[in-house]
Amino acid sequence: MLTRIDHIGIACFDLDKTVEFYRATYGFEVFHTETNDEQGVREAMLKINETSDGGASYLQLLEPIREDSAVGKWLAKNGEGVHHIAFGTADVDTDSEAIRGKGIRVLYEEPRRGSMDSRITFLHPKDCHGVLTELVTAAADHSPDHHSGHTSEDRTKS
Repeated sequence: MLTRIDHIGIACFDLDKTVEFYRATYGFEVFHTETNDEQGVREAMLKINETSDGGASYLQLLEPIREDSAVGKWLAKNGEGVHHIAFGTADVDTDSEAIRGKGIRVLYEEPRRGSMDSRITFLHPKDCHGVLTELVTAAADHSPDHHSGHTSEDRTKS
């Protein structure tokens, strides 16, 4: 069962400049940063609020590190802006299979590692009214009880 908006992914050309905009304009602070080599992005997660299911809602700012990454190709075609919406779930495996059973294309056969060691998959935008949709199960060690709201960490994923 989908429980919250986990994050909204925003593609940008310059991560540092975009982080500063959200900090200066709205007061949002960086909760987490990482480089995900598999997806070809540098990212920053800006925490917006805690949620009733123990998770949180974020803005995810994404800067491609390769032109051939999905975000790099998307930026070349569309420019900066909202790239995807992600819904939180306690069980991405079960929910993605249930959604697949309704005829929606799930882009990964098995969920993959995402930001902050979460498990993720995506739904095809053509089956979701033009919206690239991500399903996310947060890692237990990144819940609000296990992570301070002001720590950023840089980690390379492969």
